[in-house]
Amino acid sequence: MSADHRFSDDERRGLYRAIFERRDVRSQFRPDPIPAEVLARLLRAAHHAPSVGFMQPWDFVLVDDPALKRRIKALYDDANAEAAANYRDERATLYRRLKLEGIVDSPVNLCITCDRQRGGPHVLGRNTLLDADLFSACLAVQNLWLAARAEGIGVGWVSILEPAELARALNLPEGVFPLAYLCLGYVSEFLPRPELEAQGWRSRLPLHELIHGNGWGGAIEDEALRAAVAPGDAQA
Repeated sequence: MSADHRFSDDERRGLYRAIFERRDVRSQFRPDPIPAEVLARLLRAAHHAPSVGFMQPWDFVLVDDPALKRRIKALYDDANAEAAANYRDERATLYRRLKLEGIVDSPVNLCITCDRQRGGPHVLGRNTLLDADLFSACLAVQNLWLAARAEGIGVGWVSILEPAELARALNLPEGVFPLAYLCLGYVSEFLPRPELEAQGWRSRLPLHELIHGNGWGGAIEDEALRAAVAPGDAQA
């Protein structure tokens, strides 16, 4: 590592590659098991996420029992049928065509939880932002996701689950919230673009339209920054 604390060029390329090639995987899972040492590395990466007040609100519930997977898949089916009713016409047809989970297909599922009572009633840094514990647990999800991409392992976040029903299925204690239900496994491929983008559900928003200077709607005065984030900029 150089004196200015930057990673080497190869290390930086690897980091940005993991960021830009990370995908929400639903359809490409292979049945190959994840070796214990690899899974341990992913969990360790998640556990080294930053957290408000160093409260580390996460726990990791591993699910590989086929019967429990089927039970959770049934919870997804119920929630997905309800979600599908939100759409009409072509949007509804497209929604029903999308595969939005890999619960049974993936060799292991992982629920990252958030213990909302960890650290006691007064957690440093949480006085004015009570949901900072949830945000912290999301950083554990992101750490795991990027580490998984570097290991060649796909991750899919199944958000279409009713939290209370999922908590009961996993026997979570009171006050422990099932933040992210993830499907993990080796994959046949990582798609070149996010699946929802490729399927025409949504497109990536232009970065230059999302940056404000000194308040919402304020112009960016730095010409070099404006040029760097202009349409057609390189990813890394």
